[in-house]
Amino acid sequence: MDFDPSVVGISSQPFWLHWHDGERERRHAPDYFVRRADGSAMVVDVRADDRIEPKDAEAFEVTRLVCAQAEWRFERLGIPDAVLLANVRWLSRYRHPRCLHDPAATRLRETFATRGPLMAGADAAGDRLSTLPVLFHLLWLQELTPEDMTAELLGPRTIVHLASGVGR
Repeated sequence: MDFDPSVVGISSQPFWLHWHDGERERRHAPDYFVRRADGSAMVVDVRADDRIEPKDAEAFEVTRLVCAQAEWRFERLGIPDAVLLANVRWLSRYRHPRCLHDPAATRLRETFATRGPLMAGADAAGDRLSTLPVLFHLLWLQELTPEDMTAELLGPRTIVHLASGVGR
């Protein structure tokens, strides 16, 4: 969620829900509360499909009903794609604004206005020791984008291009 540009805030286990299931008192703390840039809200529970037991399904349904009353969206997410997760984890190391340096960022945007391999573009924009952190930061910001974040781990031959609507 921190890689989603429409997300402006995330809170982990933000509140508890309490209810009676007909036999006993129950409670559930959803995994995340998410605020989006448009002001909308979403509550998220994360659980692999094969790990949902009947009591979990009931908790998710109660959460969905409560969210609907609050005019919030509810989503239950499963296991994230392993390649996407690895790529986002890698890029997260470069999320800090200290990684953004002009004129390297400008040269990288110009270089990747035409699709090309990641490492060749980094080299074309300058010394790779100074351009790679900037390139990864621009990928984190999604100003630059690989062809497919789920197809392969980011590497020297990953095809990168300027994202739609950036600098055009």
